[in-house]
Amino acid sequence: MLGFDAEKYLEEQSKFILSRIKNGERLYLEFGGKLLFDMHAKRVLPGFDENAKIKLLHKLKDQTEIIIAIYAGDIARNKTRQDFGITYDLDVFRLMDDLRKYEIAVNSVVITRYENQPAANIFMHKLERRGIKVYKHLATKGYPTDVDTIVSDEGYGANPYIETTRPLVVVTGPGPGSGKLATCLSQLYHENKRGMNVGYSKFETFPVWNLPLKHPVNVAYEAATVDLKDVNMIDSFHLEAYGETAVNYNRDLEIFPVIKRIIEKITGQESMYKSPTDMGVNRVGFAITNDEAVREASRQEIVRRYFKTKCEYKKGLLDEDSLSRSKLIMDDLGLKETYRRVVEPARLYADMKNGEVHGCDETIIGMAIELKDGTIVTGKSSKLMDAAGATILNAIKVLAGLADDIHIISPVILRPIENLKLNVLNSGKATMDCEEVLFALSISAATNPTAQAAMEKLTELCGCRAHCTAILSFSDEQILTSLGIDVTSDAEYASNNLYYS
Repeated sequence: MLGFDAEKYLEEQSKFILSRIKNGERLYLEFGGKLLFDMHAKRVLPGFDENAKIKLLHKLKDQTEIIIAIYAGDIARNKTRQDFGITYDLDVFRLMDDLRKYEIAVNSVVITRYENQPAANIFMHKLERRGIKVYKHLATKGYPTDVDTIVSDEGYGANPYIETTRPLVVVTGPGPGSGKLATCLSQLYHENKRGMNVGYSKFETFPVWNLPLKHPVNVAYEAATVDLKDVNMIDSFHLEAYGETAVNYNRDLEIFPVIKRIIEKITGQESMYKSPTDMGVNRVGFAITNDEAVREASRQEIVRRYFKTKCEYKKGLLDEDSLSRSKLIMDDLGLKETYRRVVEPARLYADMKNGEVHGCDETIIGMAIELKDGTIVTGKSSKLMDAAGATILNAIKVLAGLADDIHIISPVILRPIENLKLNVLNSGKATMDCEEVLFALSISAATNPTAQAAMEKLTELCGCRAHCTAILSFSDEQILTSLGIDVTSDAEYASNNLYYS
């Protein structure tokens, strides 16, 4: 059930941004969250377009240019964007390619808090040798308390000025802590010294300021940021200035007085902003069309995030405090793991299959997927294929109306794959993962109409939910995500092996 009007959102958001530009000759707009593929927003706001932000910028492309900020420390330690499995520096390359597809001008890349890190220098050389402008910003002297030093030639003045020409300058980055705010304020300093009348605003989707503090949409944001320890709070500045309740989060509330003083020091006049909510350009709340639909979608997202947090804790990527916070959010809303409908069938099916082969060396992994009509389809791991591959095959057979005992991948195709993996690649295991299963299916489809009929049903899995009783391999997780399947896993490894699995 849809709960969000994507077209209304684009229209309202673009008008609101343009109204801010009228207040000055140029607006620096800090873009929080993901510029593309905002799957969190899509999951909690059914009907939201995951690429709404870049489509918005495409609509304003003649007035817009992009500055991409990336923290030098993230480059040095190979920080990874988990949803794509690529490092932040590679994500900058991906982002630039995507922006070009949408005909949005990229001004430059800024390496923030630069300390001559070798990895940052290599990244900079790669960009420069492809004709891309790169700027280096040092850590801002005096930040965050010494405003007089910050707003001086020793502070923002020590950074090189980025030449911009268009009225809307969007500053984005691959993740939190990229230095977007510092880049915006540094530009405000330089622009004002040049006599330009410029403004600053922030584009954040969550939390939604005009929804209640404990609305599931806003709680889902807290569940998504347990590692950052973000906490939603009533914007006390907004309440005091306007007598109106608005929701923001702790980091914005804590830093607002500093930002306000910096802006006033730069411009030499009182800031137009009375609260951090004022600084934002967020019209998401005005495009919600079905409150109950987004509430339910958000509750499902909170459970999904809990599973994700448990898995990341098991992998050593998160601390115990993050896991505890995630569990507390679940408890506050009275949610259980089995609120996600596919969880119990996957576990029961795995228990049943393991009971049938009692004494087997390897634990059978179970998986369940819920089709759009509510049908639950299960699958299990075997020597031939892993649980994800088996479940996908079973699901498309159900969608194609094929009997369970029909084999849609020919043994003539499976045997050479098995031989390749065991005897040529020396993998030690012939089990096919989900990607290999789909390639084998596509080869079968070339000569087998039944396989072709099943393969054509793959697109119908987009939007379905699935659950696996063990942590998925990175390859399987990426394939399922590419199919548009919302998948979770129990925080258990499929094998006791530390390297070979």
